[in-house]
Amino acid sequence: MSARPLTPTAALRDAALSTLVAFGLFCALIGLKLTPTDAGMKLTDRPAALAIILGAVFVGRLLMLGWRAWRPAGTPSPRLLAEGVTRAGRYVGPVFLLLALTLPLYSGRYVIDVGILVLTYVMLGWGLNIVVGLAGLLDLGYVAFYAVGAYSYALISTTFHVGFWTALPVAGLLAACWGVMLGFPVLRLRGDYLAIVTLAFGEIIRVVLINWTNFTGGPNGVSDIPRPTLFGLKFTGSGDPDTFAAFFHVPYSVTQRFVFLYYVILGLALLTNWVSLRLRRLPLGRAWEALREDEIACRALGINVTITKLTAFAMGALFGGFAGAFFATRQGFVSPESFTFIESALVLSIVVLGGLGSQLGVALAALVMIGGTELFRDFAEYRMLIFGVALVVMMVLRPRGLVSGRTPSIALGARKQIAAELVAQGRG
Repeated sequence: MSARPLTPTAALRDAALSTLVAFGLFCALIGLKLTPTDAGMKLTDRPAALAIILGAVFVGRLLMLGWRAWRPAGTPSPRLLAEGVTRAGRYVGPVFLLLALTLPLYSGRYVIDVGILVLTYVMLGWGLNIVVGLAGLLDLGYVAFYAVGAYSYALISTTFHVGFWTALPVAGLLAACWGVMLGFPVLRLRGDYLAIVTLAFGEIIRVVLINWTNFTGGPNGVSDIPRPTLFGLKFTGSGDPDTFAAFFHVPYSVTQRFVFLYYVILGLALLTNWVSLRLRRLPLGRAWEALREDEIACRALGINVTITKLTAFAMGALFGGFAGAFFATRQGFVSPESFTFIESALVLSIVVLGGLGSQLGVALAALVMIGGTELFRDFAEYRMLIFGVALVVMMVLRPRGLVSGRTPSIALGARKQIAAELVAQGRG
């Protein structure tokens, strides 16, 4: 049965209601501001800013309703749209890879530092994509594995004086072990219950890090974490023979360390992508996808659901641990404040925004969400507001992510891209 056409009166009523809701939300947030004075703090009103926001909400709601009314006539079919995105991805991926490899050649220290941050979240997004995108298991405590990897490297390197490249696999394996430990209690949970338990697991790890002061340093964290080296060459300006500048007879620059860190995280991110793609083509990866689509049918096919879930948690936690170890060596300091629920929500937003199961979509989403927010650093007061508006626009235009189509890992005959509108989401 077709829906009734939207009349202008109904559209205006809907836009007015949306504006009223926006007024309730932004009246205090935007309309009022605390400003410091000699006598203390003073509350000032900003009616112009509030009026601009409300006007934008009213006009935006009308435009959205008009777009929905017009869209069915000129929108291509879901399959054609998905196949077009797939063809474009064949060229977009190599272009982004080339730009990433050559970024330090034409960029300054600030851009390189932002690139390191973006690639860190790309790696975290690809790791979580194994759990959420491929296996269909909603994980709200992914920051726990990030923290385990960071603290594992920090404690191992400062206690036993082990280098980064030696401690990196150990940190990843310890995070994978914690992933398996999380997987056992949640084997029978689905949906919201699974999300609540994983959220609690992330908070438990953070509380343990704060209170176990004799081992983790408590709120003070761990400092003086060693930096990574290039075949034993340090990136310092001490002038010793074992430094990068002295060995290659080049002037010392702080940028050299940032460039090296950039290529380290780029290599780790590419390793994560390569392993994820290879696993996806193996029987284990196809078992993850079967679990995502329908767990009951997955059991009926004889697939061991227990092992499938545990391997998904372990592999996702492994790459989260790698990213955590890199975060520790890059910062030189870790503390529990760096591993809050906001980090888990941000990484999950990257996966959902990019498209569940899409490697290219996750990379694009991380670039937009992490790199895009840096563009609005001069507008810090409105940065989160702009970020929220962008998310709302994405939910309206691309509710299943930037790259929402799926390509079967194995098919009889030619593999065809399946549009997200034609595929039901899993219930894991």
